Amino acid sequence: MTPNSAIKSICILRLSAIGDVCHAVATVQQIQKNYPAAEITWVLGKVEAMLLADLPGVNFVIFDKKQGVKAYKKLKRDLPQTFDVLLHMQVALRANIAAMCIKAKRKIGFPKHLSKELHSLAVNEHTQAQAQPHVLEGFQAFAHAIGVEPFEPSWDIPISEADMTWAKQQLNTQSPIFVIAAAASKAERNWSAKGYAEIANYAAGLGFQVVLTGGPTQMEVELASDIAAFTNASVVNLVGQSNLKQLLALLKLADVVLAPDTGPAHMAVTQGTPVVGLYAHSNPKRTGPYTCLEYVVEVYQQHVTNQFGKTTADLKWGTRVKGSDLMQDISVEAVKQTIDKLISDKQINTKVKSIG
Repeated sequence: MTPNSAIKSICILRLSAIGDVCHAVATVQQIQKNYPAAEITWVLGKVEAMLLADLPGVNFVIFDKKQGVKAYKKLKRDLPQTFDVLLHMQVALRANIAAMCIKAKRKIGFPKHLSKELHSLAVNEHTQAQAQPHVLEGFQAFAHAIGVEPFEPSWDIPISEADMTWAKQQLNTQSPIFVIAAAASKAERNWSAKGYAEIANYAAGLGFQVVLTGGPTQMEVELASDIAAFTNASVVNLVGQSNLKQLLALLKLADVVLAPDTGPAHMAVTQGTPVVGLYAHSNPKRTGPYTCLEYVVEVYQQHVTNQFGKTTADLKWGTRVKGSDLMQDISVEAVKQTIDKLISDKQINTKVKSIG
């Protein structure tokens, strides 16, 4: 397939979450390269827009789910036009209702077997089914549906000079940077504070400056406080002190990021920063840090077998396992070994350097 010259306007619908919109950026920017004359509009969540609203060449329409019915009425007012194509990249009910409010000649959604919550009713075409895709690859299928050839993902998310300067001021060191983005959106996906603290000690012993990052929620603040209390290392605790753009700048400056299944892991990927991912509840082959899947430490496979008596090959792709303490089966030693492998593979210099 080749790009269709008749396509002059494209609407992207992906409201959330941070990790998923980071995956989507690669597809959107590849579409831009193949359709340089097309007008591209992206309907995006309010929080996610704080990270992406300055993407070059994209018109953003903010959908604030907290406004309820008013959000849909506003969407209709904001988008009175009829697009040539709507790429509907989300199966959640609120996104499907939003898709019904958008006028487009073609409305392309996920494959039928992935449709739920009225998704198939909101579209008139589907992307091609894939056997076992990563989330990012699922988004790539939308580009292929409008004639874009297979491509390697790349990202161009702007970071202002002011945000980069802020990040450098927080680090103010000549040591390489090891960022721990410890908290996921749900506490059950977090590793233990003691585990993180042991890795903080280990990273500091290798010559890294250790930095804790995260949002301002009570769970994130308390987890960071516990890590700092358990570690013997001198850590820089920036939890709750940065906005999303400042966090992106910190992740760009980092040499290594350690994170569970959470948005900052995927933000780091967009900046080319290697990530050690910690996974227990979801399949990292589907949701892991895309460019660093070989550096994931996971206990997902063993818990799939424990809970279902089957392997992942025998279950629906994307099957999640449940439990409040699954992450605690990740061993400190396994994380240390993976960090060592990453440092060796990426030839990271743990000696003195400058970030200026």
